[in-house]
Amino acid sequence: MADLDRLTSALDLRLSEVDEQRNRLYPGDPGGRQPVHTVYVPADRATPDLVTRWGQQALAALDEHAPDAAALTAATGVDAGPVYERVRAKLVREPIEDLRIDFEDGYGNPGEEVEDAHVLAAATVLRAGATPFCGVRVKGMEPAVRRRGVRTLSLLLDALAEDLPAGFVITLPKVTSVEQVEAMVWLCEQLEAETGLAAGRLRFELQVETTQAVLGADGTATVARMVHASGGRCTGLHYGTYDYSAACGVTAAHQAMDHPVADHAKAVMLLAAAATGVRLSDGSTNVLPIGEQVHAAWRLHAGLVQRSLRRGYYQGWDLHAHQLPTRYLATFAFFREAFPQAAARLKAYLGNAGGSVLDEPATAQGLCAALVRGLDCGALDADEVQSAVGVSRAVLDGYARRRVG
Repeated sequence: MADLDRLTSALDLRLSEVDEQRNRLYPGDPGGRQPVHTVYVPADRATPDLVTRWGQQALAALDEHAPDAAALTAATGVDAGPVYERVRAKLVREPIEDLRIDFEDGYGNPGEEVEDAHVLAAATVLRAGATPFCGVRVKGMEPAVRRRGVRTLSLLLDALAEDLPAGFVITLPKVTSVEQVEAMVWLCEQLEAETGLAAGRLRFELQVETTQAVLGADGTATVARMVHASGGRCTGLHYGTYDYSAACGVTAAHQAMDHPVADHAKAVMLLAAAATGVRLSDGSTNVLPIGEQVHAAWRLHAGLVQRSLRRGYYQGWDLHAHQLPTRYLATFAFFREAFPQAAARLKAYLGNAGGSVLDEPATAQGLCAALVRGLDCGALDADEVQSAVGVSRAVLDGYARRRVG
């Protein structure tokens, strides 16, 4: 028999550096809730009653175009029976999970004084804390808009420094290089020092909407290098449907979340973010459920949301209040459909009871994660999950967030 102590000690020594590097670069899931969507609202339309108003508009759209579960099912192709009242309750209780006030493409360039005024108004909206997560999209690192982006962010942080919301994040658009991410880290450090914020308090998400962000000139996946250049400040990668499609030469009529170029970009993003603690968000559809196309747009949106969920993209963008009903319909239906099988398999795994499917630890972690996500958004209730699985939410959280391997 070999000297196991000697061999293991030698291996520990040989691999200590790579072990440390793996733990540092791939820490695993960060824990905590991930919103199911991000609502982008141009800064000139962000008012203190925005969240309540969007919820009311979404409910009014349901009342007019799908007043019961059967009508919503017929309109969308998704079985609304088990979740219709749950969707309505969500629109009353928490219509928007993540609000992003936009000072970039959706806003424009109205001039210094006008934008400054909108920054202060945005601070009032964000300070109210009406959503669990919130933030701002500023103009990016391109030379022509760089100064304005820094000014907007600086003014906003001055106004919010004393009560920056816990879920606050900065969206950095049109990132093209690792150096821009490194510059954003430096800027955050400077702004923290100048505003008295704690070191590391400012976090940002990267919008992947340029081809250079996915594939660099050297043939490497730039987005992976960007994640690791962020010094732990990057919380998310958000796909920009229309800018990215246009950059690939896709004509306007075919730019969509389910185009092959979108699937490729998001697959690369998913790999780049895996086990890093950075989360992925899909983009948006600009086909809005208004006028004569409400049902058609709802069917499209619900289908795209469920398509994203099946691919492991648990967040997306919403651009209009009328998209909220189908965001929650598709999301709730997805998690409730997964619930019975996930609960049964997880209960068998935790109890070593066997069953028709032999699950491994990584799969069990995925089953827990699905239940936790369903609980977080309101698709599932704590009592029904505990009854079905036989363990508390705390136990599920532990399995969902633990590192496998």
